[in-house]
Amino acid sequence: MTIFQAIFLGVLQGLGEFLPISSTAHLILLPWFFGWDDPGLSFDVALHVGTLVAVVAFFWRDWLTIFQLSLQKISNFKFQISNSEAYPPQLLWLLVIASVPGAIFGFMLDNKAEEAFRSPLLVAFTLSVVGLVLFLVDKYAIHRKEIGAITKKDALLIGLSQAIAIIPGVSRSGATMTTGLFLGLSREQAARFSFLLSTPIIFGAAIVKVPQLFRAGITMPLLFGILAAAISGYFAIKYMLKFIAKVGYAPFFYYRIVLAGLIVLVYFMK
Repeated sequence: MTIFQAIFLGVLQGLGEFLPISSTAHLILLPWFFGWDDPGLSFDVALHVGTLVAVVAFFWRDWLTIFQLSLQKISNFKFQISNSEAYPPQLLWLLVIASVPGAIFGFMLDNKAEEAFRSPLLVAFTLSVVGLVLFLVDKYAIHRKEIGAITKKDALLIGLSQAIAIIPGVSRSGATMTTGLFLGLSREQAARFSFLLSTPIIFGAAIVKVPQLFRAGITMPLLFGILAAAISGYFAIKYMLKFIAKVGYAPFFYYRIVLAGLIVLVYFMK
């Protein structure tokens, strides 16, 4: 793999991890489109390390607040928390609940899913169907709830939708945002909860697979891929929150449909 290819894939991973367009689908499709060699599992792990850096760099203050609120709730210790009004004291436990289904499904099915669901036509199908559901929920659901109104049941449902995203083309962020919108969260709050929820699942995946990365060896393309994923992921989070608050999720639906059509066209032309 060249440094150019690594940077290109890293940018796609960073954008696709946090935008509802499926990073896994793009990492499957790009080598297929251009005839590149499969970068392998170690490169995939490296890119997840990059997106972990992105989400931690953007949300570290939020996570500090979340932990402080949780500790304050179960103890008599009082913290000076500047933005405590943004999050409910129980948010940490809601994120734990939402993380469990994805962790279980990821542990049980990750390797099998990587082998069984790599068909371009399947990716085209999931891109279009999930994109349509996101579009309809964004257009017709009532988006009024804040994160503080999320219940344990809501958190579990969002977590279950995250587990389904093991299928390429579904998109982890797309599934969790769609479910959040369906449950009544505002556009910005659905995206924020999705981003916060990405932290433990990406961290868990990185911890499990990083030893494989070191066994494979750290190369220059890997380092450039990590850096590209971290930078593009950070800016994807930053501007996504502003973008969907003003525009909504419709542009991502149109993108998914166009990409699905392109996949079908290329598949039958090859």
